[in-house]
Amino acid sequence: MAETFEEIDAVAAWQLIQQEQAALVDVRDIQRFTYSHPQNAFHLTNQSYGLFCDRYDFEQPILVICYHGNSSRNVAQFLVEQGFERVYSIRGGFDAWVKAELPVESGLME
Repeated sequence: MAETFEEIDAVAAWQLIQQEQAALVDVRDIQRFTYSHPQNAFHLTNQSYGLFCDRYDFEQPILVICYHGNSSRNVAQFLVEQGFERVYSIRGGFDAWVKAELPVESGLME
């Protein structure tokens, strides 16, 4: 099986969140994630992977975001190999998300 993820831009990812309740997972380090991250993003790490599997279904669209769109590809491919059926890597990463002026929240404001 040559199943793989798809790459989409940040605006298309936001539309998928709005239209299909896609899950957005941020794979950046804890410091950057805490400082700011896409609204309602799940911080996916080796430690939080079990919780991620409990929370999301294999059929649910999964969007993976990182810094610039590079490491998210590896994570997206890993999720496909684990059985997630609709996985997307966000081209340009968090930089592209911010440039597109999509919703961001900060852990510092809480």
